[in-house]
Amino acid sequence: MAILKHIAVKNNNYGQMQRYLLFRHDSHTQKPILNENGDMVFREGYIMDALNCNPFTFNTECTELNRQWHKNLGKDDRKAHHYIISFDPRDVPEHGLTPEKVQAIGMEFAKHYFAGHQTLIVTHTDGHNHSGNLHCHIVLNSLRKLDVPWQDFMEEPIDAKAGYKHHPTDKLIMHMYYHLQSICEREHLYTVDLSLSTDKRVTDTEYRKRQRGQQQMDERNQRIRADGYEPIHTRVCF
Repeated sequence: MAILKHIAVKNNNYGQMQRYLLFRHDSHTQKPILNENGDMVFREGYIMDALNCNPFTFNTECTELNRQWHKNLGKDDRKAHHYIISFDPRDVPEHGLTPEKVQAIGMEFAKHYFAGHQTLIVTHTDGHNHSGNLHCHIVLNSLRKLDVPWQDFMEEPIDAKAGYKHHPTDKLIMHMYYHLQSICEREHLYTVDLSLSTDKRVTDTEYRKRQRGQQQMDERNQRIRADGYEPIHTRVCF
């Protein structure tokens, strides 16, 4: 089953977001993993593209755009939005899903919904906690850089104008779910379960908290298995 997650980010450190996508981080502390020389270590496998910016100067370009429009300067402003498209692990052996295909789907999705934004599209090949499921991260500056054509998922004229911010409304989130469903059907992949709640929007802090909870549950299940018992099959909902 494909899954779409949305995380609202209030942190104004775009460089930190960029480094998380490119370098290995401890899943518990979220701090970078360093080698013997004290340098950050690149992730084992990733593919990266960008829209409306250079992927290696994403942080400075976002900061400059915010200053130009005098937006995203407050502590409680949503500076960025982080979408994650995760695919069913069975899609790799059963349907031939590759990292390149995941990245292509991520690019298609980003161009459709975030065409006017400075956006990073990064596919990781190791899965959450090395689970093996291919997934794509889409991180965008919440402030729109360019005017874009009107689309049927938009609600207000400003949703297509430069200098205004991305708003993940209920209408937009639902549109995204059905769009992702159609992409999965087209590519013969396991589809989105539309019977599940579409309220997958959380803050960055809440997402990290749930990640830690999931890791604790995974570690507990490993200990139970080591003792020869059947683990509790519980998942933390993102």
